Amino acid sequence: MKKANIAVFVSGGGTNLQALINAEARGDLPSGRLALVVSSKSGVYALERAEQAGIPAVVVPRKTCAGQAEFEARISAALEEYRIDLIVLAGFLSILSADFTRRWPERIINVHPSLIPSFCGQGFYGLKVHEEALKRGVKVTGATVHFVNEIPDGGRILLQKAVDVLPDDTPETLQRRVMEQAEWQLLPAAAELVARELVGE
Repeated sequence: MKKANIAVFVSGGGTNLQALINAEARGDLPSGRLALVVSSKSGVYALERAEQAGIPAVVVPRKTCAGQAEFEARISAALEEYRIDLIVLAGFLSILSADFTRRWPERIINVHPSLIPSFCGQGFYGLKVHEEALKRGVKVTGATVHFVNEIPDGGRILLQKAVDVLPDDTPETLQRRVMEQAEWQLLPAAAELVARELVGE
């Protein structure tokens, strides 16, 4: 059976990458194959996870590139080499240009730790999202997987899952619960959804 080659973009510990690796091992990603990990930083734990899972990895440090164009050209070369069909952003902290995202229409997905359109857009990432949610006093938060376009967190929504906010939550406890109850379930499910469409073309 034909499978879509998936590249996972990371910048840190790689917990969402691990959720994808686990899903593939369980057989929950039948239409896709984790073919490449692209990291914007060297020495991050996500690269160890890739190595342990036998997935090739490429490091393209943003600061070693002359600018956005070179950064994206180096990434594009790796995507071409590994014949990538689908990109999954899993805690990737570099913004991709409109020029790059236009070349991958509805082939880049991202997981965001809130129920879009709440707490999203420029500057909303990581713990900041959960800090804002607690500051506003929301009772329900969650995660969203969406297609990536030129607007940060602006692409079409694929999947969402709600997570309750508890009275004694800190940004850290909320972040952990959103990951466990929403992100780690949604991301593999969305990757399979898009991969199935791509191989069915």
